[in-house]
Amino acid sequence: MRETGGVRAVTISEPGGPDVLTWTEVPDPVPADGEVVVDVVAAGVNRADVMQRRGLYPPPPGAPEYPGLECSGTVDGREVCALLSGGGYAERVAVPRGQLLPVPRGLSLAEAAALPEVACTVWSNVVDVAGLRAGETLLVHGGGSGIGTFAIQLGRALGARVVATARAAKHERLRELGADRVVDYTAEDFVAATEGGADVVLDIVGGSYLQRNVDVLRTGGRIVTIGLQGGRSGELNLGALLAKRASITATTLRSRPAEDKARIVAGVREQVWPLVEAGTIRPVVDRTMPMAQAAAAHALMESSDHLGKIVLLARG
Repeated sequence: MRETGGVRAVTISEPGGPDVLTWTEVPDPVPADGEVVVDVVAAGVNRADVMQRRGLYPPPPGAPEYPGLECSGTVDGREVCALLSGGGYAERVAVPRGQLLPVPRGLSLAEAAALPEVACTVWSNVVDVAGLRAGETLLVHGGGSGIGTFAIQLGRALGARVVATARAAKHERLRELGADRVVDYTAEDFVAATEGGADVVLDIVGGSYLQRNVDVLRTGGRIVTIGLQGGRSGELNLGALLAKRASITATTLRSRPAEDKARIVAGVREQVWPLVEAGTIRPVVDRTMPMAQAAAAHALMESSDHLGKIVLLARG
């Protein structure tokens, strides 16, 4: 924190491209009842931050107006990481106590900042909603993303066969993370390439993949849609869904009530953190960048040339 009583944060001057992001002074956060203030060391960059910058994903009521859905740092000298509703791109942020997590043993604060949003998103959808079981097949779209790299590792840890879609340049690394099959979505049909079909589809694409996601399902399959990079609408043959006794669930994490987020965070701490501390799951950090260079980080994310997470350092 600066001696003037303010803190620096990345603000959005108006909806637009990466150049609308500015590293500037903002008021020091004031915690509400049940909140603590984290002195931020690092923050993960997520697609939702890009959508917010474009004016397409406003923060929920009461959340800071500047982006950032996860961070790591200290509270009274104790190292923590946290799931946020916003405000992670800052030197300090107020966080509900139920959304704090300890930094897993063996990880740096920069690595820990890459975990809360992806861990909570993947666990809540793949495990809590879809109920992925050992021996099933998990199809992960966007395997090279932060969500994708985490989902591949969690699926493998749960004993599932994992198929991922990604650009060809990322295939070797995704196989190293545990993917049994990687499909080049620019040249292959993922339905045909997923031999035997999938039991669970983790979908970040949405509309343009809707029918093919149903086509790839086995009987009793489950689609969990968490993103709309391929559009908000699509045509669906409901007969195929009925014949397979399948389901589609669409969820968001950011707008959930605090008590629901606290339940998810508790599940992640109980079921996922031991896997991280054992080295079974590791954060995949493409690179770290100073928080003042958030615009460059967003440009990199929009290019999709990264693999895993981009992490911003508040004092980098």
